[in-house]
Amino acid sequence: MSILEMKVPSPGESITEVEIATWLVKDGDYVEKDQPIAEVDSDKATLELPAEESGIITLKAEEGDVVQVGQVVCLIDMSAAKPEGSAAPVAEAPKAEAPKVEEKKEEPNKEAPVAATYASNTPSPAAKKILDEKGMEPAQVQGTGRDGRITKDDAVKAVPAMGSASSTNGSRAQTTTKLSVLRRKIAARLVSVKNETAMLTTFNEVDMSEIFRIRKQYKEEFAAKHGIGLGFMSFFTKAVTRALKLYPDVNASIDGDYKINYDFCDISIAVSGPKGLMVPVLRNAEDMTLRSVEANIKDLATKVRDGKITVDEMTGGTFTVTNGGTFGSMMSTPIINPPQSAILGMHNIIQRPVAIDGQVVIRPMMYVAMSYDHRIIDGKESVGFLVAVKEAIDNPVEFLMGGDERKALEL
Repeated sequence: MSILEMKVPSPGESITEVEIATWLVKDGDYVEKDQPIAEVDSDKATLELPAEESGIITLKAEEGDVVQVGQVVCLIDMSAAKPEGSAAPVAEAPKAEAPKVEEKKEEPNKEAPVAATYASNTPSPAAKKILDEKGMEPAQVQGTGRDGRITKDDAVKAVPAMGSASSTNGSRAQTTTKLSVLRRKIAARLVSVKNETAMLTTFNEVDMSEIFRIRKQYKEEFAAKHGIGLGFMSFFTKAVTRALKLYPDVNASIDGDYKINYDFCDISIAVSGPKGLMVPVLRNAEDMTLRSVEANIKDLATKVRDGKITVDEMTGGTFTVTNGGTFGSMMSTPIINPPQSAILGMHNIIQRPVAIDGQVVIRPMMYVAMSYDHRIIDGKESVGFLVAVKEAIDNPVEFLMGGDERKALEL
């Protein structure tokens, strides 16, 4: 017999423990090499644990267990032969039908006492109307009329039981689910940001007319040449990197009594995935073209949604961009992603009347919000930064494309 001990690999630097979120196989199953056998949660990401060899698996940890990096979580008997067929699932099928047969037999017995109760507590028409308005069943009321009949006076005096499931026609079920390590870590970090930073938010609005025009004019040619769509995030990412160069204190963080300024712009892009909100990082986004920003965002978003994003791809970042507009948000105050000092929130685009050169016109407008840590970013820098983003979005050809749309789009 050749037994392999599978140990928890290190998901990344500084991570010492993980939680077994889900076993994807059962004890005694035959697994193939590289087959995903479990999902494990760290405080930064959810990762799949693949089988290191083929064989019969024996689980050594339960779902929800917190295990140390390097700890044995399962054994694989590599000498076991692969079983033929799939008889086990077929054998279990009849068991699933048994409860249904039993339930049908019991139904007449269940109905009998209910019918008897209603017979001795039959409400008058007026009483029934009152009970219906109160959401009560006749069985809840003791009738004082002849043969136990419920009178109008009985119904008027009847009081629904507070908090009783029988006082409402809707479901009152509840489910308790343990938060994942990742969700608990995110919650703790968000609370710490509110408690440990002097967070303020400033607002502005941007005119999306020019970006709409550029996308409409070039989207088909751009997609045909590069194999990706031309979205809004590339314009906002480049607008942010430009503004960070103009206002370097926004591209900084606090470490104790020291301020750290970064010469590079690593932009964290908030992406919604099956395990919650993730923030993969675009490294040196200041050097990227619009095409490379779109390609990198697409690649990272796909990894997040497929659960294949790595800890390294989400570590770091000097500034975050989040787009609540994809869910319909009109206005919000985004929370800083520590240890960063600022975050830009995008919102939905609404056709609104605005005054342009003394005339009221309809334009596609978006509110933008920037939350920042007032300990190192003053009002002047925060407002100036957001105005710089605004001017770049309002006039992308001049500020982001060097006056040449086709060259900027690599067409």
